[in-house]
Amino acid sequence: MDILTYTPEHEDFRRRLRTFCDTEVTPYVDQWEADRIVPKSVWHKMGQGGFLCPAVEPTYGGLGGDFRYSVIVAEALARTAHTGLAAVLHSDVVVPYIDTYGSEAVKRRYLPRCVSGECITAIGMTEPDAGSDLAGMKTTAVEEGDTVIVNGSKTFISNGINCDLLVIAARDPAVENKYEAMSLYVIEDGTPGFTRGRKLDKMGWHSQDTAELFFSNCRIPVDHRLGEKGMGFLMLMEKLQQERLTCAVGAVCGAEGILAWTVDFCRKTNRGGRPMSKSQAVQFELVEMTADVKVGRTFVDKLVADHIEKKNIVVETAMAKFWTTDLASRTADRALSILGDFGTAESCPIVRAWRDLRVMSIFAGTNEIMKGIAAKFMGL
Repeated sequence: MDILTYTPEHEDFRRRLRTFCDTEVTPYVDQWEADRIVPKSVWHKMGQGGFLCPAVEPTYGGLGGDFRYSVIVAEALARTAHTGLAAVLHSDVVVPYIDTYGSEAVKRRYLPRCVSGECITAIGMTEPDAGSDLAGMKTTAVEEGDTVIVNGSKTFISNGINCDLLVIAARDPAVENKYEAMSLYVIEDGTPGFTRGRKLDKMGWHSQDTAELFFSNCRIPVDHRLGEKGMGFLMLMEKLQQERLTCAVGAVCGAEGILAWTVDFCRKTNRGGRPMSKSQAVQFELVEMTADVKVGRTFVDKLVADHIEKKNIVVETAMAKFWTTDLASRTADRALSILGDFGTAESCPIVRAWRDLRVMSIFAGTNEIMKGIAAKFMGL
C-alpha cells in the first residue's frame, strides 16, 4: 500500500497543473535560463490557475488543502527541468510565516495577492556574514512608536528581483541575547530605504532571480511585525521543519527525473552495436541508482505523512534534507559518468540538473548543520 494516498481532488489538481506546466512553463524554460529570470506574468498565470499557496484557507482565496498539494506542485515543477519558477519557496516556505504569524489585517492585505500571483514573496535571512548561523545576523530593526527602522543587508535571496513582498529577519541591537533579539517583519517593494543590489550570477539556478537586498533607514509600520517582538528565532525554528521537508521533496523529485531520463537514454542509445542498457556495467549502475532513489522516496513520503499529521519530525527532516540532497547530487554525478562524452555537452539536460542540484546541500541550512542537529538530538 502506498504511504501517501491521493483523493480525486488531488488528482484533478495534478492533471491541471501538469497541463499548465506543459503549455506555460516547459516550452519557455530555455529562454528563461538565458534571460536569467522568469517573467512575473507566469506567476500571475500560475496563481490564476489556483496553483499557488494551496494551504491558505478559502477565506483568503486559497484551497485550504493539505501538504499533499505541495508535493504535487514540487513534482510537477521538477518535470520542467528548471528551478526559476520558485513557487514552492513562495507557497510553502515564505507565505506560511504570514499565514501563521500575521495579524488579521496583514493576512487580509497580503494573502489573497500571494494566492493570485500578484504578490511574489521572498525571505531575507542570509547575510554576507551570516548564513546557517542565524544568530550571527547584523541587520537591525529598531521600533520607535508606530514605526520600525530597518538597516542592514541580505544576500543570496531567492526571488530577490521579482519579489513584491519580503519577510525579513532582523534584530533589536538593544537586546543582548541574540536569540531573543530577533523579530520578523514584512516589507513591501517600493518602501523607501529598501533597494536591490546585484542579480547574482550563479553556477546553477540560472533562471532563478537571486539578489542582494539593502535597507537604509527603511521605515515600516510596526504592525508589519509578524507575531510578538523577540520571537523571530523561535518562529524560524518552528517553520524550518516544513522548509527542510520541502527541500527533501524537491531533491527526491530531481533525482527521479534524472534517473528516468538516463534510463530512457540508455535504452534508446546504441554503443558498440547494441543499446547501452544491455551493458552489464550500465545495468548495475542504473539498478543501484534506482534502489537509492526508491529508498529516498519512501523515506520522504513517510515524513510527508507524519508532517500532515502534525508530528514533530525536526530531527528526521534534518536527516532527510542532507540525505536526499546528497542523493540528488550523487545521482546526477553517476548519470554524467554513464553518458560519457555527451555528459560534457551543454545540450545534455543532466548538465543543467547537476548544476542546479549542487546548491541544495547548502541552502535551508548546510548539510553539515543538519548532521549537527541530528547528533544533538541523538545525545551524541
